[in-house]
Amino acid sequence: MHILSQLRMLLLAAWLGSALYFSAVVAPSAFGALRSFGLANSGEIAGTIVTRTLSVVNTSGFLLSLLLLLTAFAVKRFFRPWSFGLQLVLLGVVALTTAVGEWVIAARMRGLRLAMQGHIDQVPLSDPNRIAFAALHGYSVAALAIAMMASLIVIVLILLSCKKEFGRVE
Repeated sequence: MHILSQLRMLLLAAWLGSALYFSAVVAPSAFGALRSFGLANSGEIAGTIVTRTLSVVNTSGFLLSLLLLLTAFAVKRFFRPWSFGLQLVLLGVVALTTAVGEWVIAARMRGLRLAMQGHIDQVPLSDPNRIAFAALHGYSVAALAIAMMASLIVIVLILLSCKKEFGRVE
């Protein structure tokens, strides 16, 4: 496999691993650990930790996908035309979903948290801002999940190219 292809796959796999770790470990652990102390504002504190961490995941996913789009043309010859085109589309999906996740969805969620004027834990579940916040949270989860699935498919496509190139996976 071409060294640039290996580097591209390594970077994308590292980002996917960090996004998966964030989703499966960091976010649930922050809420679980802080709530175990019985603090009145544990959800607010955990949400702040998760928001800051998710910002790093989204921003790095956006920047990485742009970098991989730019470098894709340097490794184009190692891919079949359909595989290369699919990679471009999927990397575009990663860029779009992480950008929307950070600069649209998360920004609106931060605005709603401010509009609730107080700790989100004390805002009634029936409050319109709390309902909108919950809906945006669902969109945020979906956006990151789509980015993660798209990046996994790109990794598989890169691995398949090395099978095509060498007749086997290294």
